[in-house]
Amino acid sequence: MIRRTLVIAAAATLGIVGLTGCVSGTGQDAAGTTVHVVSTATECTLSANTAPRGTVVFSVTNSGDSVTEFYVLADDGNRTVGEVENIGPGITRDVRVEVQAGEFFTLCKPGMVGDGVGKARFTVTDTR
Repeated sequence: MIRRTLVIAAAATLGIVGLTGCVSGTGQDAAGTTVHVVSTATECTLSANTAPRGTVVFSVTNSGDSVTEFYVLADDGNRTVGEVENIGPGITRDVRVEVQAGEFFTLCKPGMVGDGVGKARFTVTDTR
């Protein structure tokens, strides 16, 4: 009797685990689009300068020698839409930003002072 209960419980568990891969919204849509960023003392390099509207995850790696910050700025280049601070040398941190279609800017701030480096236009398209 106990063996039969264990077999039924195991089969039910496997069935549930198997169905989780079939749920809509998983994959890229649920996780968003990831853009990799490398920050150094003189550069702020992104793996892409466009993304579809929705969730964009900026995965920022500090390849410099001092603590850095990363900013996503509105189309005016001044208002902060998203940011991640205190990224130590050799560390990667993510910032998740919900964005609609439009123009934005990205910027790294090595040493967490000054005007930053690598200010670049980032375009969000209306497609998903």
